[in-house]
Amino acid sequence: MGAAISLSSSPQPRLRDSMATIQGVTGNQFLPSSKDYPGWQYQYATSTHEFDHDMSPGLIIQPKSKEDIKLVIAYAKAQKKAIAIRTGGHQYSGASSTGKENIQIDLRTTFRTPQDLSYFENGAKSYVRASVSHSLGEFNAYLGTHKVFVPHGQCVEVHLGGHVQTGGYGQLGRSFGLLGDHVVSLEIIDHAGNEKEITKTADPELFYAWLGGSPGNLGVLTHFSIEVHRDSDYVGSLGLRALHLYNPQKLRELLGYLAEMNDNPDFPRNYDLCISILSASFDILGLMGGLDNKMEIEHPEIFGNDGNPAWPRMIVVYAQWVPFSKTDKPDMAWFNRLRNDNWFEGGVEKKPMSELTAKWIFRNTREFDMPYVKRTYLTTSTNLSKNGWVDWVVGRMDEIVAPINNDQWLSAQLQVFGGKNSMFTKNADNGTAYSWRDSTMCMTIDNFHKPDKKRDAERWGQVNDAQGIGAKGFFSTQDRRVLWGSYGSFDLHESWKYYYDNKEQYERLRRARKVADPDGTFTPNTFAVKRAGLSDSVKSLFRS
Repeated sequence: MGAAISLSSSPQPRLRDSMATIQGVTGNQFLPSSKDYPGWQYQYATSTHEFDHDMSPGLIIQPKSKEDIKLVIAYAKAQKKAIAIRTGGHQYSGASSTGKENIQIDLRTTFRTPQDLSYFENGAKSYVRASVSHSLGEFNAYLGTHKVFVPHGQCVEVHLGGHVQTGGYGQLGRSFGLLGDHVVSLEIIDHAGNEKEITKTADPELFYAWLGGSPGNLGVLTHFSIEVHRDSDYVGSLGLRALHLYNPQKLRELLGYLAEMNDNPDFPRNYDLCISILSASFDILGLMGGLDNKMEIEHPEIFGNDGNPAWPRMIVVYAQWVPFSKTDKPDMAWFNRLRNDNWFEGGVEKKPMSELTAKWIFRNTREFDMPYVKRTYLTTSTNLSKNGWVDWVVGRMDEIVAPINNDQWLSAQLQVFGGKNSMFTKNADNGTAYSWRDSTMCMTIDNFHKPDKKRDAERWGQVNDAQGIGAKGFFSTQDRRVLWGSYGSFDLHESWKYYYDNKEQYERLRRARKVADPDGTFTPNTFAVKRAGLSDSVKSLFRS
């Protein structure tokens, strides 16, 4: 059952078990009364949402095989339990967990043989078959050994199951689209325990729903195959990672460049630009205590390993250019505006894309070992360089970053995705359900805080909502959210309009959910598309 886990010097309270372990399952099983349960119950969202909704499964199972998974599904159906699926990374609102009457399947160690991550070629095209049990960092490193790449996110400990289902937003968004845009097949175990392969040609409705629909609620995804890009087809790629010591004037200048790029619908596809802003880590490393810090120190095998040392208040620029023809030439003036000659940077580097993508990854499990107030917004605005947004957002960030000790820490990331040449835009209607493909920019602006500063952090986020979003909002006239950065209401049926393009799309997903999950086996909480045919009053069927 693994090493004993103690997260406190005082004895952990013994919880009453609401169910028994499942006979025949060969993997680890953890009941609430188990001494190891508190550690495996922990996830990224625990310290933030522990009082918002139940993240204490009645049984946690770490399957060793597909046969174990089938046994869990059969048991859940027979006992009228629901299953939450976790692949090992983080879901910011805790939707990969569930309550005491239900089961969590934890797949982080299930599919990790050499056969679970494989590269193959078919003529001029290259592919990778990956399992959901691999982290993004592992996946990126594997691609690098084969000199291939694909767009994906930047968080090293995100795991592939959730990442591919929610799109895989990342640094190559304009030039190559999303990770999910490259999927050619999905391997699943369905509600009846059947193994199936889903493709766009053979089963277009389920393929659509799996990729951007209702993550974790359509069955158990075990593997997927994607088409990847070869370095040899994009010789001459350039990249820049420039680190600037935090300065509001410098931030205003850099975000001004970002806004200009956002506002230009004709900006070439070759360029991608992302700007991150981080408070200093010095104040909290090893000093704050709390659940997240305890897990990092005492149980890195559960928490994940951090690769970055302490950092000052800083602005990080990630910029790249990729050639799509032999006549393409980079605009070096574009790079030079972003550079930092006074502190630390490696300059503009000519490197294969598989090496550049490795440089974009943030190597810590989480930015700060604190609870957080999260916000991720999308916009269609092409007026950000003129409407006051730059000054407004710099002011909002400076309110958190500038004070030496306000017990709040900023983690923000802003990236251009749009323009008529962008593959993020062009890949709309490609057979997936990823929403808001007409968006021009994505802005994540998070406040990590001491527990006693939660109210202050929430007020700061609420001001961002009120001033940044709405008819007169600086950033967007419409409240657009992404499933990977969920916040606010935990009832997806009540808040669907924030996550999906329109009611027609949502109803299409409801019909797909009815086929994929007719008995509610994969409806462990309310953060799920409600199956077609269910009355709004039938809340018990969500098994929250």
